[in-house]
Amino acid sequence: MKIIFVLAFAMVLSVMNSTMFNVALPALRADFHLSSSQVSWVVTSYIIIYAIGSVTYGKLADRYKLKNLLTFGLCLFAIGSVLGFISSSFWMVIAGRILQSAGASVIPASSMVIPIRYVSAEKRGRALGITSSGMALGTAIGPIVAGLITSFADWRYLFAISLLSLVTIPFFRKYLDKDQTHPSRIDLLGGILLAAAVTLLLLAITNTSWLLGLLTIVVLVALVLYIRKARQPFLDPAIFRNRAYTITMIIACLVLIFNLCVPYLIPQLLSSVNGLTSFTTGLVMFPGALIAALFGIIGGRIADSKGNSFLLAIAFSLQLLTYVLISLFTGGSYLMIMLLLVIGNTGLTFAQVGLANTVSRTLTGPQVGVGMGMYMMLSFISGAIGTTILGLILDQAHTGWSPSVLLSSQPSVFSMIFLVFAIWILIMFAGSFRFLQRGEQK
Repeated sequence: MKIIFVLAFAMVLSVMNSTMFNVALPALRADFHLSSSQVSWVVTSYIIIYAIGSVTYGKLADRYKLKNLLTFGLCLFAIGSVLGFISSSFWMVIAGRILQSAGASVIPASSMVIPIRYVSAEKRGRALGITSSGMALGTAIGPIVAGLITSFADWRYLFAISLLSLVTIPFFRKYLDKDQTHPSRIDLLGGILLAAAVTLLLLAITNTSWLLGLLTIVVLVALVLYIRKARQPFLDPAIFRNRAYTITMIIACLVLIFNLCVPYLIPQLLSSVNGLTSFTTGLVMFPGALIAALFGIIGGRIADSKGNSFLLAIAFSLQLLTYVLISLFTGGSYLMIMLLLVIGNTGLTFAQVGLANTVSRTLTGPQVGVGMGMYMMLSFISGAIGTTILGLILDQAHTGWSPSVLLSSQPSVFSMIFLVFAIWILIMFAGSFRFLQRGEQK
């Protein structure tokens, strides 16, 4: 299990790197005299490459040793960090972020593959709980660290933090010594088509572009036609004939589509309704994410002892409770929101552990790497879809309905959004729980 803790530390740095730069965007915009759409590429470029890299490294993990992939990825992560740190132009910043993302995306892919290869099925929940805790912790401290650094030093020092990932390389090379690879040809054209489809889809989502959406469909059709005829395709269609895997993936994406939007939505709520600054908002969100990180390990143990469906039942219940109460008390004290985030973030962490563990049990042999890589990639895409939907709602809604009459009579679109979240979770719980429970009993 030592390797799992090393992986969790690397996950903290990887996730921090994806969240820290949200705080630095105003400083970057001012330094390089950019528009909001231009500076957003600091985040957008990272997300696109991160999503593509997750499935790419997952596929490569079937052919190459994980310790070599991790060494390559973390070195690339460090090179991008150095380039960003010495950047004198905005394009150097973008190049640094792309290299960072191309390297850092080896971590989420490995966080799915390593527990399957190196941990027995009876203890896999605990391992996934530890890596999910790393993800939650990185989410928690990223904005706070970024706020402190940008307040007292130049934003370029955010790049320097990522160099800490280099200390994990010797440990990965020491503990990952039992890799079993499956020699196969690398389907370059299939990989390019998949990368193009994911890039176009994310750009279509983030820019709400129908033209890019149409191009995405065209490339997806070309990808499907290609992989059906290719001898060793990058994305083997046989994996989608695995009924348990396909249905579980659909359930996971539907569950996560709005849950992954909460870290985006809460700052909007605290800023526009409670009038908090960005740094204060980070402090309000910190306890919930930190406690969720600690409870992630407990969630993994629950999955191992009681089963994934039992853990998911707890996760759905905690999230349902959180969304209903936030909906009722929108406009109240931010301390109430801080308390509710402890419950909600714990529920989200439990859901991530339970879903990842459930998906992992549907895969065997050479399907493991690309299958879990697909899981991570589709999670990112689901979050992007949900965030875009919420962004459109917040941009266009000037008034809304609030079920809360206890604290304020002012309409609140946030209250309505969280009520919809609660209804969505209830539907997901009712519609998927029986299937997940049956799959676990097989």
